Amino acid sequence: MTSTQYSDGRQETRVENYTKFWQKDLGKEGELDNQNRVESYTDVVNGYYDGATELYEYGWAQSFHFSRFYKGEAFIASLARHEHYLSAQMGLRPGMRVLDVGCGVGGPAREIARFADVNIVGLNNNDFQIQRARKYTKKAGLEKQVSFAKGDFMKLSEQFGENSFDAVYAIEATVHAPTWEGVYGEIMKVLKPGGVFGVYEWCMTDTWDPSIPAHKELAHAIEFGNGIPEMRPLKQAREAMVNVGFSIEHEEDLAERPDEVPWYYPLEGDIWKAQTAWDCFTVWRMSWSGKLVSHTAIKFMEMLGLLPKGTYDVGESLKVAADALVKGGQTKLFTPMYLAICRKPAFSES
Repeated sequence: MTSTQYSDGRQETRVENYTKFWQKDLGKEGELDNQNRVESYTDVVNGYYDGATELYEYGWAQSFHFSRFYKGEAFIASLARHEHYLSAQMGLRPGMRVLDVGCGVGGPAREIARFADVNIVGLNNNDFQIQRARKYTKKAGLEKQVSFAKGDFMKLSEQFGENSFDAVYAIEATVHAPTWEGVYGEIMKVLKPGGVFGVYEWCMTDTWDPSIPAHKELAHAIEFGNGIPEMRPLKQAREAMVNVGFSIEHEEDLAERPDEVPWYYPLEGDIWKAQTAWDCFTVWRMSWSGKLVSHTAIKFMEMLGLLPKGTYDVGESLKVAADALVKGGQTKLFTPMYLAICRKPAFSES
């Protein structure tokens, strides 16, 4: 089957095949399905983001992540504060060379570059997102401070060489890796001795029990709706960091904070919960009527050939994602913001 290659980097067959990595009935998912996705993680992730990127930008922002909210805080301000908080916890300083692992379309890289006055290289394995990241960065006048490279985060040391960066961060990105030890190990290699690694990780919490069918099905729904080969428990992330040689200086699941406004509120689609007038539109897009309008438009545009075949199905998977993420947040079985600040030993052989 020949794949239409779009000038913007998207591949039609990749989008069309995305949903085929899962059983139609997520309750029937087995270990072989997980294994297939893990082994084909680049196809899973690229198929998802070829179809979902524009939907993310329309429905969310150029920063593809969640954040904590204060009462009355605007959605965009919350996203920026979440990025600033990571930068501050890492102790980023002017002039540092920093790697953003899994940079999306560069929203966090641009914000952190401005906030901390650092030089950032954004890594991404998706051509479509890299093109958009470069366009937005040039428009922002930051192309001399923020650059982007295509690459596999499981092969960082091959691409950049060891001891290349003062700091590395990943915002809700390394969950897409086939193994945490693999990606964290590569991050360890490219960090200079004494360098810092900061991460917001997606995890199933330690109260999640895969032997409970409903818990397992929830994890599969999060995977399916977010282009993730395999969801894993928080304790595995912590163990992986230590196993590759990091010293964890600070860790916290920020979703456990007793916030009056929960991190998942925009996904609930209840405009009465919007914290500012402008955020009503953001929240409406996640309501039943907002989804109906946008997904009908997606279907029509796909029929006209304006979007790759399969984009509508990826959009439908986002509906599954929203419901699963809200449920995961309400039940405390899932977190998108396990924060860990790790240090590479000052004297290291790697």
